[in-house]
Amino acid sequence: MNDNAALIERYLAAFNASDWSTMLDCLHEDVAHDLNEGGREIGRAAFRHFLAMMARHYRETLADIVIMTVDNAGRAAAEYTVRGEYLATADGLPEAKGQRYAVPAGQFFEIDDGKITRVTTYYNLQAWIAAVEAG
Repeated sequence: MNDNAALIERYLAAFNASDWSTMLDCLHEDVAHDLNEGGREIGRAAFRHFLAMMARHYRETLADIVIMTVDNAGRAAAEYTVRGEYLATADGLPEAKGQRYAVPAGQFFEIDDGKITRVTTYYNLQAWIAAVEAG
């Protein structure tokens, strides 16, 4: 496993353990975070705030993780299944009633000097909404 793959594996394992401190340690101070169907936030402080918001609304783990890198080329990708529980209603989304869901998702990363400098997350929001409404 190359260094970039090990970094992404550590980052995703920390997510699964709800270990926000380790996740944040994987990030560059000025990390760019591209939100799914949203804007871009800059910095670890903004990412910390995002993690706190997510923890209020969702309990999630990642399964079936596949990490893709090219010999420490500064980029990586991960594809996985998000398995979760919708805990509290988020603005603009259906009402939360503890619904469980599983949806495919992925992230793209830029890496420099052993830190993640960009995280871009993609999943099909309509598929998530359908799973929550069915659940």
